[in-house]
Amino acid sequence: MASIVSSSTSIFTSSLFLTTLRKSTSPPFPLSFSPFPLPLLPLHHSITRNLMSLSHSHSLPRATLGLTHPSTTESPKISFAAKDADVAEWKGDMLAVGVTEKDLARNGESKFENAILSKLDSKLGGLLAEASLEEDFNGKVGQSTVLRIATGLGFGSKRVGLIGLGQAASAANSNSSAAFKGLGEAVAAAAKAAQARDVAVVLASSDGIPAESKLNIASAIASGAVLGTFEDNRYKSESKKSALKSVEIIGLGTGPELEKKLKYAGDVSSGIVLGRELVNSPANVLTPAVLAEEASKIASTYSDVFTAKILDVEQCKELKMGSYLAVAAASANPPHFIHLVYKPPSGPVNAKLALIGKGLTFDSGGYNIKTGPGCSIELMKFDMGGSAAVFGAAKALGQIKPLGVEVHFIVAACENMISGTGMRPGDIVTASNGKTIEVNNTDAEGRLTLADALVYACNQGVEKIVDLATLTGACVVALGPSIAGVFTPNDDLAKEIFDASEASGEKLWRLPLEDSYWESMKSGVADMVNTGGRQGGAITAALFLKQFVDEKVQWMHIDLAGPVWNDKKRSATGFGVATLVEWVMKNSS
Repeated sequence: MASIVSSSTSIFTSSLFLTTLRKSTSPPFPLSFSPFPLPLLPLHHSITRNLMSLSHSHSLPRATLGLTHPSTTESPKISFAAKDADVAEWKGDMLAVGVTEKDLARNGESKFENAILSKLDSKLGGLLAEASLEEDFNGKVGQSTVLRIATGLGFGSKRVGLIGLGQAASAANSNSSAAFKGLGEAVAAAAKAAQARDVAVVLASSDGIPAESKLNIASAIASGAVLGTFEDNRYKSESKKSALKSVEIIGLGTGPELEKKLKYAGDVSSGIVLGRELVNSPANVLTPAVLAEEASKIASTYSDVFTAKILDVEQCKELKMGSYLAVAAASANPPHFIHLVYKPPSGPVNAKLALIGKGLTFDSGGYNIKTGPGCSIELMKFDMGGSAAVFGAAKALGQIKPLGVEVHFIVAACENMISGTGMRPGDIVTASNGKTIEVNNTDAEGRLTLADALVYACNQGVEKIVDLATLTGACVVALGPSIAGVFTPNDDLAKEIFDASEASGEKLWRLPLEDSYWESMKSGVADMVNTGGRQGGAITAALFLKQFVDEKVQWMHIDLAGPVWNDKKRSATGFGVATLVEWVMKNSS
């Protein structure tokens, strides 16, 4: 509809973008706007809701486009135990030995110098040494060889596997979490191929490893085993399940501290699995409403520590979230602004944190539609990878229940689509802090949703904010598919996050917030534009977000556009969950 404002009226307002035009001597122009086409679902109508009484059966209607409904699957259920045992006498389906390149050194008689490998090889009559030579196994990462042991040899295990750790995972290197997680994943793959149910894992060289490092190594192996076993088969008509049920970790100690660490690994892994499932879910199933439902399930499952608040369109308008609502305007699926709050089960709160995730359940690019080779529009279901990391961390923390820390999980969920009600290039939108934005590219939409989410988070009184977003292709060009880009003006926060990522094994790289680049983000008619062009695109995107953060709040932006997806496996990674959980734990008492 067209609205023509009379000359006696000093202000005219677009209810869609919440942009106000002030009194001017220029003649008035007609403004076109349209309300959202669909009503909100009644479950999310109220401003705030304590979800302690919400049952799992009370769920939102699923999307029906394509008649696709994910099947119900269970996360891998593997029991872990830590033992000190004679590996040559261990009985089970498969004994997996993690070996570095150095461990495979041989003496003049071509026999292993390593004590464990020598003992196993002797028990097997030299078969292990023979097989490793024949298969050119040298302990490199990604290499493995598995032997089926004849029953007549009197060996306890039905199979023995050698799994390569490369050079980085030496016994003296305690900072090789990723390598040991890879060991766990390789063990899971070998177990699946052999349909092994009971598996033991041992390092060929574990002498001299500090006790704390042993805890971390065992945790990484356990996490890798769970994640290596997991396959997202919800959308497949047939699938082969892993038989793996138990993993015994030998030679890395025993006791309650190690058991606690193994439970922690399981909790974090369950969060990573949720993150993967959310990103893998197609946009015709995972709408903004369904993402809000998944968040609500977390709050209801862990209602002793979580509450949830879901804001609808009208409530977002009351908070003047014009930047976020502009992105959502074209979609038939209405936006849902999601706010979970974690509070410890007991004791005082010493730190208040916020985790913000970009929640575009599908990004068409809008009127600047994604076209041409390499645009990856078919993968734009993963544009909510930031929210998946945030909710995965929430699930893990709901199980761990750290003390002394309050955490706000915030997601402005919506779709970026094309219709007559949608945001156009050249429109001016107004964020909830009053700043105006000229939209020169509708495909730079994520930052528009994050702008209002950042303002909202600052208004919660938090001290530190970390936002995660699949924000720019420029970051993927700069850092490739495995490393996330990090931007922050605060060195202390940078150290906290990098310490957490070192423990998690997830790769981050700090990039500069170059203030001089802001020149390209200036508008002639508004406070700023939403994109500054191709050069330094990841940096200018971070500078844009900075405009919506209170100077008193420590803030970090993580661009995970690269590592959110594994092209080789054609599947989500769950990136970010483990680092966020580690960071929250380091801020807890």
